[in-house]
Amino acid sequence: MTSSAKAKNALELTDLSVAYRVAGRNRAVLRNLSLTIGQGEAYGLVGESGCGKSTVALTVVRYLPRNGSITGGAISLDGQDVMKLDAEALRRARAESVSMVYQDPGKALNPSIRVGRQLTEIFELGGVSGQAATDRAIAMLNRVRISDPVSVMQRYPHQLSGGMQQRVAIAMALANDPSMLILDEPTTGLDATVEAEVLDLIAQLRQELSASILFISHNLAVVSNMCDRVGVLYAGMLVEEGPTEVVFNDPRHPYTVALLRCLPRGGQRKDQGRLDTIPGFLPGIGTDIKGCAFADRCALADDRCRSELPPLYDLGGRLSRCFHHDKAQALPRATPSDVAAAPKAAAAPVLRVAGLNKTYASHGHALRAVKDVSLDLRPGETLGLVGESGSGKTTFARLLLGLVPPDEGGTIELEGKALAPRLENRSDDQIKAMQIVFQNPDSALNRSHSIRHLIGRALKRLAGLSGKALEARLNDLVRSVRLTDRHLAVKPRQLSGGLKQRVAIARAFAGDPRIVVCDEPTSALDVSVQAAILNLLADLQSKEDVSYIFISHDLAVVRYLSDKIAVLYLGRIMELGPSEDVFSGPHHPYTEALLSAVPKLDQTETARIRLDGEIPSATNPPSGCVFHTRCPRKIGPICEQQEPPLSEAQPGHSIRCHIPYAELARLQKAVVTEPA
Repeated sequence: MTSSAKAKNALELTDLSVAYRVAGRNRAVLRNLSLTIGQGEAYGLVGESGCGKSTVALTVVRYLPRNGSITGGAISLDGQDVMKLDAEALRRARAESVSMVYQDPGKALNPSIRVGRQLTEIFELGGVSGQAATDRAIAMLNRVRISDPVSVMQRYPHQLSGGMQQRVAIAMALANDPSMLILDEPTTGLDATVEAEVLDLIAQLRQELSASILFISHNLAVVSNMCDRVGVLYAGMLVEEGPTEVVFNDPRHPYTVALLRCLPRGGQRKDQGRLDTIPGFLPGIGTDIKGCAFADRCALADDRCRSELPPLYDLGGRLSRCFHHDKAQALPRATPSDVAAAPKAAAAPVLRVAGLNKTYASHGHALRAVKDVSLDLRPGETLGLVGESGSGKTTFARLLLGLVPPDEGGTIELEGKALAPRLENRSDDQIKAMQIVFQNPDSALNRSHSIRHLIGRALKRLAGLSGKALEARLNDLVRSVRLTDRHLAVKPRQLSGGLKQRVAIARAFAGDPRIVVCDEPTSALDVSVQAAILNLLADLQSKEDVSYIFISHDLAVVRYLSDKIAVLYLGRIMELGPSEDVFSGPHHPYTEALLSAVPKLDQTETARIRLDGEIPSATNPPSGCVFHTRCPRKIGPICEQQEPPLSEAQPGHSIRCHIPYAELARLQKAVVTEPA
């Protein structure tokens, strides 16, 4: 490798092929993949789960699992041939040239070692020890905008929020000033404000270090905002590549077109039609692909596509692996445009919550997780719960389900009848009337049982069915969540994340519930599976007249599915109203900040409202308005001394703020019209 070539590219993959050995034979995962990342360039890699994105990251540093092997091609990292490095040279490259930040910082940090020790150890390995290592660790934490780094260094990882953990992981990755930074889903699971802070941090550090970045994500809007170029991966092959703005605004491969159509865009709601989905599934690893890998799912495919592998066509600075790249955007839409039925406006509420509070004891202090929450939910209505981590969303859901008892004084009524505070004191009918779908189906489904057993057991317990009636209802449920008979015989570990989530939804609907709590049900899913799950939830709602409480960090998803929004902060409702009123504004300053933090696919420049510091501790909340310590629109001492009531600003739309509604409208209109 010449010095000029080294100066040009930080990473080069040439005809890279990787296989995993399964059941005694090698099964291809990456197939002749070639890409380059220039010095100081940010390159995004997108595609559905299972397409090989994470395998690319692991292969770059030869960190494949034991059954993985590189079967062909070459890897050049900063001019070094990675394939020819011995164990010591490879260790040095990992320590000095390239760093990785993983999706789950909790797994990257040792739970039994304090944060400071984990960080100073990196400097010690580089030959710096003692106070000098400590000083550099503090400087690195300052660099990733962690306030009070000396205190943070004394804590264990579990004592930090998710955003703080991710910043510590980034600090560790950057401690050796790497020339190549690999980010594998670094913001999945983070709320909008923390995600925005982490992305700002990465962009700033990229400028400071002149580092090159490989950014792997299923969040297309994040990639759009972070990356200069993007590659679209499908079945281990690059199917499209080019400047990010060009590819996302003018895609030339049907798969890219289909991915972009899966997103709820422009404020799309369920009553305006279903989201597009991609029919079928990715080819399994090791599948013998004769023609175009996407042909079985593509409405443009013809006989040539099914028998001949398309080359990567050079379209003038961009690439597309499609014979029909000139008409890719003419790809027919795959989903009917059914619309959801509107909630019954005159119907009595199916759920009524009044004066709900929850206080925990924490190290001798009272921690108020939920304070004075009151709201109604109508049949067939979806209530979206939004707010940062620690705002009380999940605690509120657990109170409704009876998993934790509320403080005395508040009431929860289901169809006009009071619910016992604890689950064990509720009747069987009340239990089956309120079910939950969790974020992670892996932790909710017993891996040792078949899908038939998991759903059948729920039908026996919740619906009291047996024999032919059970079998008929089982088949009806399976069809309603778009599974087939062949899925009934398999176990959860044999299914993809999206299919497992469908099983979890089928089980939740086994007892014909009146309310289903959906706690981040799509946050770990790629956009195509997310669209299918959202469509499924909307369809089941129309069919069963069920109500949802939908908890999510993804505000575009919340807007699509929700009829009504509750914005929580430190356990208090800061805003409550119809979805479009809350999203369109005027809204509470906290809601305004949340919405401004959401990355946008079209890269439109909007004024971002940055909130100072972390969300305060619920053991010692600020006096007056609890948001005043971070509020960019604080108007004076009244905010510090007096808690504002939750007042109806417009019919059905309530805001907890001292600033009058008309003044909020004026201030927020001014922000929208100003250049960013």
